[in-house]
Amino acid sequence: MQTLIFRTAAPYISSLMVLFSIFVTLRGHNEPGGGFIGGLIAASAAAVYGIAYGVPAVRKALYFHPMAIAGSGLMLSALSGVFSIFHGVPLMTGVWGSFGFLGATVDIATVVTFDLGVYLVVLGSFTSIALALEEREDG
Repeated sequence: MQTLIFRTAAPYISSLMVLFSIFVTLRGHNEPGGGFIGGLIAASAAAVYGIAYGVPAVRKALYFHPMAIAGSGLMLSALSGVFSIFHGVPLMTGVWGSFGFLGATVDIATVVTFDLGVYLVVLGSFTSIALALEEREDG
């Protein structure tokens, strides 16, 4: 779709969708949401941007190949699950910890890293599918 209005609005719509996807991902264990829904929203943002500007623009905006994003998310999710074994609890049990960052104590949980991994897997795989379909339609 090459209309002027859509091409003008697409970057703003995509940016808001990515921001909303991060919000949905980070609130996922307290309220409805999580990595899967957040990843779908982010992949939809890439699809909107791709419809407006084409596949090469989306590939340039992503910086990494979508399957590399999915692979890194899978590794992050797997490491989040395995990390609990080192603490003597069953596989995939949530482990909480804290570390110092710029003079402040930051609390982190493997639950959050697992959700971020799922987010990256869904974002990478669905974006890869959408780009392949868009390239096929163009070619």
